[in-house]
Amino acid sequence: MASSSGTKGDMGPPRSMSKRLTRALTVMDPSDENSAVDSELVPSSLAFIAPILRVANEIEQDNPRVAYLCRFHAFEQAHKADPTSTGRGVRQFKTYLLHRLVKEEAETVPKLAGNDPREIQKYYQMFYEHNIKRGEHTKTPEEMAKIYQIATVLYDVLRTVVPTAKVDSETQKYAKDVQEKKEQYEHFNILPLHAVGVKPAIMELPEIKAALQAIRYVYHLPTFQMPEERERPVNDILEWLALRFGFQKGNVANQREHLILLLANMDIRNKNLQTYTHLEGKTVQDLMDMIFKNYQSWCKYLHLKQNLDCPRDERKQQLQLLYIGLYLLIWGEASNIRFMPECLCYIFHCMAKEMHETLFNNAQHVTGAATQLVPLGEESFLKKIVTPIYEVLEKEARRNKEGKASHSAWRNYDDLNEYFWTKRCFKLKWPLDLKADFFVHSEVIKSRHKRNNQTVGKRKPKTNFVEVRTFWHLYRSFDRMWIFFILVLQAMIIIAWHQRVSSNVLFDEDVFRSVLSIFITAAILNFLRAVLDIVLSFHAWRSLKVTQILRYLLKLATATFWLIVMPLTYSRSIQNPTGIMRLIDNLGAEWQNQDLYYYCIAIYFLPNILASFLFLFPFMRRVMERSNWRIIVLLMWWAQPKLYVGRGMHEDMFSLFKYTLFWITLLISKIAFSYYVEILPLIEPTRTIMNITVSNYDWHDFFPNATHNMGVVISIWAPVILVYFMDTQIWYAIYGTIIGGIYGAFSHLGEIRTLGMLRARFENVPLAFSKRLVPYSKGEAKRHRGDDMYDRINIAKFSQMWNEFISSLRNEDLISHWERDLLLVPYSSSDVPVVQWPPFLLASKIPIVLDMAKDFKENDDAELFRKIKSDDFMKSAVIECYEILKQVLIGLLLDEGDKEIIRQICNKVDSSIRDRRFLREFDMTGLPLLNEKLDRFFKLLMEDYEDLELYKSQIINKLQDIIEIIIQDVMLDGHKILENFNQGNEKEQQKFEKVNINLLESSSWKEKVVRLHLLLTVKESAINVPMNLEARRRITFFANSLFMTMPPAPKVRNMLSFSVLTPYYREDVLYSPEELKKENEDGISTLFYLQQIYPDEWNNYMERITDPKLSYFKRDNNEMDRYWVSYRGQTLARTVRGMMYYREALELQCFLDFADDDAIFGGYRAIDTTHHNYKTLKDRAQALADMKFTYVVSCQVYGAQKMSSDPRERGHYLNILSLMLEHPTLRVAYIDEREETVEKKTEKVYYSVLVKGGDKLDEEIYRIKLPGPPAKIGEGKPENQNHAIIFTRGEALQTIDMNQDNYFEEAFKMRNVLEEFLKRQRRRPTILGLREHIFTGSVSSLAWFMSNQETSFVTIGQRILANPLRVRFHYGHPDIFDRIFHLTRGGLSKASKTINLSEDIFSGYNSTLRNGYVTHNEYIQVGKGRDVGMNQISLFEAKVANGNGEQTLSRDVYRLGRRFDFYRMLSFYFTTVGFYFSSMVTVLIVYVFLYGRLYMVLSGLEKRILDDPYIRQSKALEEALATQSLFQLGLLLVLPMVMEIGLERGFRTAIGDLIIMQLQLASVFFTFQLGTKAHYYGRTLLHGGSKYRATGRGFVVFHAKFADNYRMYSRSHFVKGLELLMLLIVYEVYGHSYRSSSLYFFITFSMWFLVASWLFAPFVFNPSGFHWQKTVDDWTDWKKWMGNRGGIGIAQDKSWESWWNGEQEHFKYTNLRGRVLEIILASRFFIYQYGIVYRLKISHGSKDILVYGLSWFVMLTVLLVLKMVSMGRRKFSTDFQLMFRILKALLFLGFASVMTVLFVVAGLAVSDIFAATLAFLPTGWALILIAQACAPCLKGIGLWVSVMELSRAYEAIMGLVIFMPVVVLSWFPFLSEFQTRLLFNQAFSRGLQISMILSGRKEEKSSTS
Repeated sequence: MASSSGTKGDMGPPRSMSKRLTRALTVMDPSDENSAVDSELVPSSLAFIAPILRVANEIEQDNPRVAYLCRFHAFEQAHKADPTSTGRGVRQFKTYLLHRLVKEEAETVPKLAGNDPREIQKYYQMFYEHNIKRGEHTKTPEEMAKIYQIATVLYDVLRTVVPTAKVDSETQKYAKDVQEKKEQYEHFNILPLHAVGVKPAIMELPEIKAALQAIRYVYHLPTFQMPEERERPVNDILEWLALRFGFQKGNVANQREHLILLLANMDIRNKNLQTYTHLEGKTVQDLMDMIFKNYQSWCKYLHLKQNLDCPRDERKQQLQLLYIGLYLLIWGEASNIRFMPECLCYIFHCMAKEMHETLFNNAQHVTGAATQLVPLGEESFLKKIVTPIYEVLEKEARRNKEGKASHSAWRNYDDLNEYFWTKRCFKLKWPLDLKADFFVHSEVIKSRHKRNNQTVGKRKPKTNFVEVRTFWHLYRSFDRMWIFFILVLQAMIIIAWHQRVSSNVLFDEDVFRSVLSIFITAAILNFLRAVLDIVLSFHAWRSLKVTQILRYLLKLATATFWLIVMPLTYSRSIQNPTGIMRLIDNLGAEWQNQDLYYYCIAIYFLPNILASFLFLFPFMRRVMERSNWRIIVLLMWWAQPKLYVGRGMHEDMFSLFKYTLFWITLLISKIAFSYYVEILPLIEPTRTIMNITVSNYDWHDFFPNATHNMGVVISIWAPVILVYFMDTQIWYAIYGTIIGGIYGAFSHLGEIRTLGMLRARFENVPLAFSKRLVPYSKGEAKRHRGDDMYDRINIAKFSQMWNEFISSLRNEDLISHWERDLLLVPYSSSDVPVVQWPPFLLASKIPIVLDMAKDFKENDDAELFRKIKSDDFMKSAVIECYEILKQVLIGLLLDEGDKEIIRQICNKVDSSIRDRRFLREFDMTGLPLLNEKLDRFFKLLMEDYEDLELYKSQIINKLQDIIEIIIQDVMLDGHKILENFNQGNEKEQQKFEKVNINLLESSSWKEKVVRLHLLLTVKESAINVPMNLEARRRITFFANSLFMTMPPAPKVRNMLSFSVLTPYYREDVLYSPEELKKENEDGISTLFYLQQIYPDEWNNYMERITDPKLSYFKRDNNEMDRYWVSYRGQTLARTVRGMMYYREALELQCFLDFADDDAIFGGYRAIDTTHHNYKTLKDRAQALADMKFTYVVSCQVYGAQKMSSDPRERGHYLNILSLMLEHPTLRVAYIDEREETVEKKTEKVYYSVLVKGGDKLDEEIYRIKLPGPPAKIGEGKPENQNHAIIFTRGEALQTIDMNQDNYFEEAFKMRNVLEEFLKRQRRRPTILGLREHIFTGSVSSLAWFMSNQETSFVTIGQRILANPLRVRFHYGHPDIFDRIFHLTRGGLSKASKTINLSEDIFSGYNSTLRNGYVTHNEYIQVGKGRDVGMNQISLFEAKVANGNGEQTLSRDVYRLGRRFDFYRMLSFYFTTVGFYFSSMVTVLIVYVFLYGRLYMVLSGLEKRILDDPYIRQSKALEEALATQSLFQLGLLLVLPMVMEIGLERGFRTAIGDLIIMQLQLASVFFTFQLGTKAHYYGRTLLHGGSKYRATGRGFVVFHAKFADNYRMYSRSHFVKGLELLMLLIVYEVYGHSYRSSSLYFFITFSMWFLVASWLFAPFVFNPSGFHWQKTVDDWTDWKKWMGNRGGIGIAQDKSWESWWNGEQEHFKYTNLRGRVLEIILASRFFIYQYGIVYRLKISHGSKDILVYGLSWFVMLTVLLVLKMVSMGRRKFSTDFQLMFRILKALLFLGFASVMTVLFVVAGLAVSDIFAATLAFLPTGWALILIAQACAPCLKGIGLWVSVMELSRAYEAIMGLVIFMPVVVLSWFPFLSEFQTRLLFNQAFSRGLQISMILSGRKEEKSSTS
């Protein structure tokens, strides 16, 4: 539409409009704005003008006036869309744009014409002719897309400037052509489907053509009638589906490319290219089977007819593709519903039926004509199907209250998805009935409150399962394990109890009968399980089927029956029952049959016998569970509830045998150990204790007549029983380490682990490379065996890959130029008769031969050559040097006579060697001089030169010297050669003065010179090449992996296609220059830090960028420094670089697959791309790489970062953009939030957008509208993955986190790994696990600990999980998923809020439950970073512990625990939640032991009972508890580490590392982290509060303040550590036991060690933690923090009050059960006061309860006095200062008087003061804990402030107790230096001292000046 500017004839836009608009705007100065990016700062509501501004920026240099007109048009459009500037950021942007227009209107003038209308028309015509007409057949589709976009915008602007009548015909003609063709030139992702003119190579691939032809077959499809009564043509089946069902254009374009690539990649596999014309029917059928396997299973489960009918005629393939296309379009637009796979099945089921009815309706059958359809709107599917379901999800997510609500209060993704597991889902009808119960919510939104986002009202029931927050889930999920352990414990105690009575106890009838009582226990435990099933699933009862409820009730009834019958029948089997057995016997007195109990056992045990039978035949169980036959379903109904998932997960017989044998062996060891070490030794002491009578207690005993000293027995047995339940974890660690090591050894791990081993086996490496990584068929390999040419080609192929590998090491600065040259292999060895090995293998061989040859006499030819031939590398080096030297000399000479002389010399050498006269005809003493001359000659050849003539003369001189030495000094008759040559030439001339200087420009010739120089000169120093440890590790691992078992490599064309997906939020992309140079308080910058950590890499980097041959001088040094540092951190740039190695590897592999022999011998980097064949080869390689590999980074907030004014956010955007521009195939997906006007209301609209790098900015490819903000529903990371997964491609998908790295040599093995999916085995893997290398281990000692721990888990740990245990899941990245399997089954992870906090592992759970198969492969590795600082690591451990706590409550763990067979269930438990529960139990054992001892000591029982001589000699308790100490000290984590390091680096290295780790206090670190695991796991189960904790992934070189450490560790470690410290002190003060026991000393030592670790580890591992000045600063900061008042908006790091309130956050979302449990647990602190007050001297030995009552009076009096002081300070300290002082004086006098009376009259002693402190401090803490649990009540009665003040006092005391040792240690300066060397490696420690000295000098200079 023409604007007002177009109505003024030939006048330009009038300024009056600008002046009129400025009145409504705020004036701002745009001079500081960056005009180059104004198009990227457009507010979201004006996003449609961004292309106009981009065009303006694009043509700015070409024609500023037309650019001005474009901006003016953009301004007009913006003002028209939002005239009042109400949108966010619109006013500021319009103001900026207006000011810029005013400025440009004055500065710009027309260049091509006299006025604007003519100017823009001329420019438009010129643009069309120069770019479109000329470029149509020469430019790439991507370039043409940009040109057409500019032309379209220019014409839109032109129409507003030029009146319609004045647009000339030429312009109109051009515009019409642009309009017709612009759709053919849109920006594309991989396939330019509509491109004409220059077609990319990928569109010429026959498989792409065949797939495109198949989806464009639209015959027989009904046509669409448009409103204008014209027929709407369709180009392909996806467009037809879009019109029929209303899919979005972006979704259709995305899935079109997706489907084409899937079909093409699957169809080409193992197909003959010569006859390739069309798509195979089998390909479509295979794809259909893969996509619809879950749908077919769903239909079968619900007894539905599948809506996949396909006629067996020519339309079959078309209909199959329609079904596939329909599902992909549904999936592509489903947004959050993708997490609900069965919901997608329901939608597809209904839509497929509708589509089938459309295609085969009655009218068509009768008339034979295609029917006319009315197309639906583009967003119909989104609005009518997706949005209503999304709104249900959103409403339920609101109930979650950001993770604060109970899981039972809202329905998560699983609950809503499981609604579709029953036929009730068909109540939704089709089209969806929005009045159906699924959509109708009874909640009321409280509009009168501002917080209108809270959903209230009656909730819908949970589905099938309720995640109740309770520890009972552990029993319910793993009941078989607990029942087994409890029954075994009972049986062992019974047997041990009778051991003294009968030596042959197992065959004693009475003992046997007693052991059979375990079945009574089993009945009780089964009853408990039945009760838990009902109670814990109560909130789901309304959604359960009647049959499920009936099953629960019948289970309970049956359990109740056995609970009654078992004790009754057992009592009748006992001859003389006593106690409770007599009572039960009397109840069943009429039962006369004494053997009834045995029959009951047999009946009771019958189901277990049947289960054992099915266990032995897993295939039968698998078939029965998957069967939908009603009779089998009825039979299985009792065994397990019928669910869609978890059926038929049983392994094959061999796998079953392996893990069963593992666990049977382990359990035998565990039970034997428990019996002989833990239980049997305690039996006799227990008998003795029970027979001792104690009548005199040290306190008031409430049960003085109690017998058998049960309190003592419980105190002794409780920790032992806990150890019994925990120590299976220890046995698993031991057996897992052994079996994992054996498996690793058989996998050939560590066979090449040193450079010496590499050199010894390098001869076999090219052969292994050819066998593993070169795609040859078996027949081809056999046919060419022994063929020399075949071997040479293989070696050449190896050299291509090897050299690219070495080059990547050089580009990463891991090796220097010199090391690179030593490691490179020549591309071609065809002109040398031996294999040309890398020079590092041949180092010193030539110098050794020269030294050796000097000592040989004339007749020793045979001996000399025997010694040379005895070393293959020496022989190769000698022959290669001789041959290359001959080639260099002959190639350098121009004169034929000179060449002939060289040939005659060589002939002489050859003949003398052949005739064994070499030493007689050549003088070996001249060789050193010759070697010296050759060294100088080759150095000269490698030098650069400026003066050609001078350089040439130098070469001639050196060459003549060499020939002279050869002829005169080395050859005994060399002068004869010159004489013979001179006789044949009449004209005598100067020899060797004509040289071919141009030869020096040849890269292959330079390579020969460099190599020959290295062979001649390099000595022993090359043996240690490369010096860098990381380069060594990579080279040795790659070489070792070639000898490991892996699938053969297919050709690139036949390999599986795959994608890589990386979720990114706001982490570092590239470090900024400011971040590099920013110094911490010690003056240490990140750049300096890394220079000290990686000194060799920094030197290599400086060598690289200063090399004039590499042209780095043109680049900015600061920018290169940024990349160097970022590539050593955990940044997105490092991850992207690593993942892009996949593409580089694919292109090289394509070259090796398709190149001819000449090209291969010539070298990959040396091929001439101007040659037509080689250019075609290069284009094909890039096309196949595009087809096989896609990399998508899901930058969720990229759009917001683009618009942000925050410099850091803006920097992230620019860095991501630079990555896209650097890597053209990188794709970025993000969620775009826009403001759009809908029905005159501004609404936020959300899109999933895919962009790529363009010329200077990003280019949008796809845009798909979403029903709402996706991240609002679930956890952030899985939602981020989910929105981007639609843009991935291929059959496999690798998930990569943004703290990972990849390596070129590992990327080369990717096609082998993908073949694992196609291996012929019983089950196709669904997840391929890969090993990781932790690359952050060198940063600090903590990072090294974490690196070793993580390495052991991702190698030996996951190795044994996959085989033999078969319980490996997905533990994070970099696993490879069967993409189609997972996209049809809920995606790559689960996303429900809170419960799926550890989202990755749930993907493995889901895959296993859906009959997936997870493997682990160790012949390939991916780099991974880990947290490197103490606080970072603790946050990570807390996050994982939180996640495991939530897993314990989840339905996935419950179902796996119930559905796995017994032994696989054990594997599952002890490798997931069981590990964390065992960690918690380990800590609990210490508590139980110490509190038990405290009870015994304070009550006086210990002193009286343990005076018994037998008891004093018994060490049973210590031996039992010693086992848990191993776990407590973290030694179990060390076992797998030692085994894995030993396997891969040698056991000597492993032992050395272990010793160094202990010297660096690794045990302190692991013991500390044990507390982290236990605290956060326990709190999660008790109260909840799980949340994602951002750990930060930077370099930790800063000092954490004491207040920071206190806030982080107060509740998890310090409070618990002080409690244990007090327990140990009380026990040591009042205890009298086991003083001579070394074992007991070990136990208490481990507890003291635990206390010390928990209290002081954060300071030991804190940089500069014992630096005096920092300690002083920490104290100042601590006091300030403690004294600051809190309030609304005050951060926790600013005020103690804010932090204290935040620490009680978990009480806000806990339930009544949690509060009661907290109160019960807090009551343990009262035992101190109760026990100690009776031991005070002032009590005079009284045991009266009144003593305890008086102690409470004292306690309350003290609290009252403190309250008075507190109130006085608040009320009188300001206005009544004198009164407050008088009050304090009175209180002091009163206190002094009372104390005087107590000392003089009552007999109070000084020791009583200290004892009272020990008594009353825990009581006060208990009162605080109880008050916190009862906070709502105390706030109501006004006591909360008093509680807070009391807490402040306690916190201050605890802080002082912890801080004082730090202060004392800080007095000793050497400790700070020791700590620095403890934390960091030696290089950095040196650097740190230098930095301090320098900073000190700076201070001195500043002070003197």
